Amino acid sequence: MTTRLISSDAATKVNAPFREAVGALMHLMTATRPDIAYAVGYVSRFMENPQEEHWVAVKRIFRYLQGTKTHGICFKPGDNIDFRGYSDADWAGDLADRKSTSGYTFMLMSAPVSWGSKKQSSVSLSTSEAEYIALSLAIQEGKWIHRLLCEILAAANETGPELMIREDNQSCIKMTKNPSSVVK
Repeated sequence: MTTRLISSDAATKVNAPFREAVGALMHLMTATRPDIAYAVGYVSRFMENPQEEHWVAVKRIFRYLQGTKTHGICFKPGDNIDFRGYSDADWAGDLADRKSTSGYTFMLMSAPVSWGSKKQSSVSLSTSEAEYIALSLAIQEGKWIHRLLCEILAAANETGPELMIREDNQSCIKMTKNPSSVVK
């Protein structure tokens, strides 16, 4: 979502079913459409006092869904169980309070099985810090799924897959490999 929306203290609210539309989008997001998680999370921040530009953003998400009806979750068969995660963050993405948003996706057999997008509770002072917080959130989710997979596979006398999480920030990767090198 490239449009930057801001909250407004204006007394006029949009005359549209904003909350209902965002609720419907949240249902889609949690059930089958991880690709809209960030956008839906972003527009849901304006539930208290939605303005016309917020409604326009919601309609834009619906137009995207209309054009991508064939997108969905499809598990592809394979010889080995491929389980991997991806983590990312935007740095100071919220213009109002400069907080970052964390996001992660976990794929099993090339299909998403868990995903999330969450605004961070503190202001990060660097991209590395924002990415590190996002990676921490992803690791928590990934370890839970990994344990579940290992239990299921142990019952079938198979070995569980490795827990691998991809991260694109080099400073964050270095901090995870050598935490003692981080200057406090």
